[in-house]
Amino acid sequence: MRLIRGLTNLKHFAQQADGPLANGCVATIGNFDGVHLGHQTIIDQVHEKALELGVPSVVMVFEPQPREFFQGREAPPRLTAFRQKFESLLASGIDIVLCLRFNERFRSYSGMGFIEDVLIDGLGVRHLVVGDDFRFGCDRAGDFALLREVGEKRGFTVENTRTVTVDGERVSSTRIRNVLAENRIEEAEALLGHPFRIRGRVVYGRQLGREIGAPTANLLLPQMPPLRGVYVISATLEDGRVVDGVANIGLRPTVDGKQPSLEVHLFDFAGTLYGQRLDVVFRHALRDEVKFDSVDDLKQQIARDFDDARAWIAVHGSSATGH
Repeated sequence: MRLIRGLTNLKHFAQQADGPLANGCVATIGNFDGVHLGHQTIIDQVHEKALELGVPSVVMVFEPQPREFFQGREAPPRLTAFRQKFESLLASGIDIVLCLRFNERFRSYSGMGFIEDVLIDGLGVRHLVVGDDFRFGCDRAGDFALLREVGEKRGFTVENTRTVTVDGERVSSTRIRNVLAENRIEEAEALLGHPFRIRGRVVYGRQLGREIGAPTANLLLPQMPPLRGVYVISATLEDGRVVDGVANIGLRPTVDGKQPSLEVHLFDFAGTLYGQRLDVVFRHALRDEVKFDSVDDLKQQIARDFDDARAWIAVHGSSATGH
């Protein structure tokens, strides 16, 4: 799988006679936030057509995501950071991820300019899979009908995405964010088609957890995820071991935290994790994040959290592979 970043690199690959896009591609466009069941169905559509035509499969995404560009801090929280999204697309078998910078210059593209520069001259698209509500270009002037009209003249076809429903409602990133915000972890997993997870690197924290007998691995978060509270988790370490534990995700109001963080306590684990990348899977919600009157009150609640987590694991099973 190949990652192509930016229009300049796209044009470079497009000009290579024996490059990955020499014979065109089958492409889809979107945020792919969470790479959920709906996204996986779209990827299957792209794969099927790419195999039929004998060309690469391409997913086009944007950084920042368009709503983040327009809404800034008011944009909805992400289900996945870019690196995690890329890794999920890699696992899906997509051949090329094209990541375009969404900035003022890109926003000003006309609908026809986007089709000509990106889809035709850049990707050499032969088949495009997008929703019939897909809008693009300056002031969202481009639409599905324009793509089909231009495609008929320029030699590419356009297909509507298949809709995936669960319990009679369409699966979408928005729906999953809302479910996670209500701490319905198991339901979110059903909509995602995989556990909700956060991957990140362990950094030095304030060492408060160690002082109160509950050492934690701290993962800094670029933004607040769609869920907040205390959870039963399992964490995969860089050496492949899986360890059960408890995690707090939020702003740590008892100690006046300002930066969103994920604090992970691993049961029956001894060792140093600084600098490692952890893959943290959220299995069950224990409680909401609460501001306690004192650190002693927090310490007592953490002990109860550990007992509750171990009790839940005893019933539902451990993910641990041994230490």
